[in-house]
Amino acid sequence: MAVSRHALQTRRTVWHPAHRLIPSRFPPIDLFDRVADPADLDAVYAVEALTNDRIREETGALTLVDAAERVSGPGTTPIMAAFTHVNPEGSRFSDATLGVWYCSRELPTALAEVRYHQERFLRRTQETALRVEMRLYVVDVDARLVDVRKLPECHLRDDYGPSRAVGVSLRAAKRDGVLYQSVRRAKGHCAAIFRPKVLSRCRQAKHYALHFDGERVVSINEMTNVWTAGA
Repeated sequence: MAVSRHALQTRRTVWHPAHRLIPSRFPPIDLFDRVADPADLDAVYAVEALTNDRIREETGALTLVDAAERVSGPGTTPIMAAFTHVNPEGSRFSDATLGVWYCSRELPTALAEVRYHQERFLRRTQETALRVEMRLYVVDVDARLVDVRKLPECHLRDDYGPSRAVGVSLRAAKRDGVLYQSVRRAKGHCAAIFRPKVLSRCRQAKHYALHFDGERVVSINEMTNVWTAGA
């Protein structure tokens, strides 16, 4: 799908912070945090991946990120991980070839988004009642995002075909990302970021537990006294 330049506007979007939740199945790694110069990432990754299976699994495919777009240093590992891992089913604004950093301006929006997607995943895998722990990252966004908030085809509940075509086209045009309305929370604001370099100061914040009863997520609770490796 070709995107008309006349139909869409690019807006400077500054969120301090934006919110992103990911499953807490494993303690966070720090490969990208430990490298001062992004130019050294290829060499460091190659050496560590030779002997560390978890590094290979958790850092993903570094080749998915152009060398000029890579970031490193404190707080960059969660950012880079979003771009070096690809959802094999694709997502709202991406096919199954490149990673995206999805985030929300408001914490309640981020919780509503993750609740919907985790609930859908757990139903598909026919899970019984369980608790899913999530880690919240907050990050600063300063980007020129293409505003698609007035395009209904980018906000279909579960059909990602039209929005994915828009996202692929915009990414090919080297845009920073997409600004869109949350489909899971009224008046919520979301962004799909295509470039790691427009994200900064990523830091781990709170932890949450999603309680799934076998059919739906019935509650979300903030967790306290969570032990973190290195703390």
